Parts: sequence; structure tokens; C-alpha cells
Amino acid sequence: MAEDHQAIDTMKKYRLRTAARTGNVTDLYNLIQRDGNVLRHFDEVEFVDTPLHIAAEEGCIRFAMEMMNLKPAFARKLNQQGLSPLHIAVKQGHKEMALRFLEMDNDLVRVKGKNENNRLDVLQVLIRTLWKTDYYREVVNQIDEDGNTALQLSAFHNQPESLNYY
Repeated sequence: MAEDHQAIDTMKKYRLRTAARTGNVTDLYNLIQRDGNVLRHFDEVEFVDTPLHIAAEEGCIRFAMEMMNLKPAFARKLNQQGLSPLHIAVKQGHKEMALRFLEMDNDLVRVKGKNENNRLDVLQVLIRTLWKTDYYREVVNQIDEDGNTALQLSAFHNQPESLNYY
């Protein structure tokens, strides 16, 4: 009986990690609907790759932002290598994801990782990105996960004023 329960938990964790790796938000919510405590296991382990760590590794922005809304504490959790999701995003070169993490919680830059390193490289990447002269143009023309640009989304939602300062 205990083995059956353990096998079910292992399967749930596998499905959750697969959803994070592929950025599948629908699968995430299907898992939550089946088991409202599916994310609780990650709270109980001190050093672990949470679904947010996995999404940061893979560059799955939409999934990561959804996870940040559901479990903001995951953003401060370190994995077995001593890295937070922000550290991983920067290490993998996912600048947009790193910026989105900081938009949601700018104190994440203070999370100390491996060897209590504040990861000044995170700050350096962000400064280089922000100081690019065409940064805003780049963001407006950037295509989201559904293939839309900010201009297209603005037009679709009839909100042209949202792009006025660009």
C-alpha cells in the first residue's frame, strides 16, 4: 500500500517536472486540480530543483511566471548546486526571464547562492541588457510564446495607449 502511494507521488513529480521542462501551464493546472498539494513536496525539501528551477533552466517564461504567482517562495529556494531560479536563468542566458523575475520581486537579487555569492554577474547581465539603446524597441518587437508582439497584443486588446512611451 505504501509502495503504491510512493509510486503515485513519483509519477506526479515526473509529470510536474515534465510540465515545467516543456512550459505546459495547462498540465500544471491539471495536476493541481487532481492534487491540491502537488507542490507541497518541494516546500518540505531544503535544497531541491523546484518546477520554477526547471522552467528557468529551459527558458519557459510563461510557466515560470505562473509558478511565481502560485509559489513565490520557490524563487528564493536553492537547488542542490546552491542556485536560485534567477541564478539559473542568468547562467543559461535567459535575460528576459531574469528581468521578469526581478519585475515580480526585485529583492531576488539579494538571494545568496553557492558560497554565499551574491552573483554580481546577474546584475552585470541586467545592466548590459537595460543599457542597450534599442532595448525598448527589442521588447516591443519580441514575440511571445503565442507568436504575438506587444504591438499586436495592444491592437488585439484595443489598448494603443499601452505602447505610447515606446
